[in-house]
Amino acid sequence: MSADRRRAMIVQTALPLLTRRGTALTTAEVARAAGIGEATVFRAFADKQALLDACVAEVLRPDPLLDQLARVERTRPLTDRLTEAATVIHTHLARLGAVLGALHAAGRSHRTPPPTGAAVRAAVAALFTPDADRLRLPADQLADLFLGLLSPPGPLATAAPSTTVLVDLFLHGALTTRDH
Repeated sequence: MSADRRRAMIVQTALPLLTRRGTALTTAEVARAAGIGEATVFRAFADKQALLDACVAEVLRPDPLLDQLARVERTRPLTDRLTEAATVIHTHLARLGAVLGALHAAGRSHRTPPPTGAAVRAAVAALFTPDADRLRLPADQLADLFLGLLSPPGPLATAAPSTTVLVDLFLHGALTTRDH
C-alpha cells in the first residue's frame, strides 16, 4: 500500500472514532480499528495532532460531496433529484459538524473551511436545469434558496423537517390551495 493510501485509510478509520470519542481517542485505538500497528500510524503522521489535522482536512474537502451531487440522475423527476441531493448534503453537513464539534468541544482550534459554496451552489443549480422551462426563478437563485433550507435548524427551531417534507414544501409551498 502506498504511503498516501495508508494515510487515507488511517484517516477514514479515525473519522468515526473522532466523532464518537472526540479528541480523547488514542492512536492505539485508531491502529486497532484499522488493523495495523500503532507504529504504522506514527510512520504516516508525526503525532496525534497531525492525524487530527488530516481528519479536519478530509471533512472539509468538497470533492466527495460534489461527486455525489454530480451522480444524481438528471432524468429523474425534480422531486427525486432534490430529495437525493438534500440527503447527500445533510449527510455531509452532519459529518462535518460532528468532526468540527468534537474538536471544538475539546478546545482545539481548526482552520476555517475553504470557500466551497460556489461549487456546491453550481452543483445544486445543475439539478434544476433539466426543468428550466418550468422554473419561476433562475436555477442559481433556486439553488441558493434550497441550500438555505438545508441549513441545520437554529436555536429557534424545534426540529428539522424530514427531507421529503422539506423538498415538498420547497417545490409546492406552504398553502394547500392556490387561493391566496
